Amino acid sequence: MKKLLLFIVIVSFNGMNAQNFDSFKFYNKRSKEVSSKDLIKELTNYDVIFIGEHHDNSINHWLEKRITEALFEKKNGQIILGAEMFEKDNQQSLNSYLAGKIDPKVLKDSVRLWKNYETDYRPLVDFAKEKNLKFIATNVPRKYASQTSKTGIESLNQLSEKEKKFIAKLPIEVTLETPGYKEMKSLMGDHVDELKLTNFISAQAVKDATMAESIFENLQAGKTFIHYNGDYHSKQYGGIYWYLKKKNPNLKIAVISVFESEKSEIVLPEKDFIPTEFNLVIPSDMAKTY
Repeated sequence: MKKLLLFIVIVSFNGMNAQNFDSFKFYNKRSKEVSSKDLIKELTNYDVIFIGEHHDNSINHWLEKRITEALFEKKNGQIILGAEMFEKDNQQSLNSYLAGKIDPKVLKDSVRLWKNYETDYRPLVDFAKEKNLKFIATNVPRKYASQTSKTGIESLNQLSEKEKKFIAKLPIEVTLETPGYKEMKSLMGDHVDELKLTNFISAQAVKDATMAESIFENLQAGKTFIHYNGDYHSKQYGGIYWYLKKKNPNLKIAVISVFESEKSEIVLPEKDFIPTEFNLVIPSDMAKTY
């Protein structure tokens, strides 16, 4: 009798719409679904890959690790890692950890780690350590972004030459024609005055330009640089992508953008959708890490 009941349960489950249980799907620029195998095969052809993420989404972080592992195998270890979540002035401590010179506790005490580091970013750092890969702290130290937001981008000119080494070369071009910044302005609308809006967008530009320069300075022929960043920093070919292309228009760059689907099927957005090379769609009710 128990075996019969088990059989009925299995048949009933298998008869349900399997799409309702999908946890993610990838689509290409033509909005065609792409298998994980084909995704990895195509990504091997790029100089730089931006993996956009929703910082609190567990499937996003799991896929970052899986994509990194697969590309490591496919490219025979010829990859470099980098992330928004680490700031340039923490590179020395990060290098010491990767080299086994300091333990996780010392790293935690010496680096400004995000609150979800242990669950979401440490697996990537430890993978780099295990495989002897470079992991680049690409972002501007947050105090300089904060300074820009409060007192304007021109205030960065007053910093010492030592401090300027942690920021993209000045002056940094800031234009609302950059994808993403125009959207940022429309979202803020009339809620802030023009000066505060300019400073806020300039702070974002300082981050994006610094990350782009960090990537550019660490590129190596034959190696693919994989960069992990919030989706907003590379969506619609704006942010870091825009600044990196300014440095070298010939770089072959792939952007993986991320979207949440509120429908039971994992489908692309129906409006306001600008596809990039690959587009990850995840359920909106996926478990969050914080």
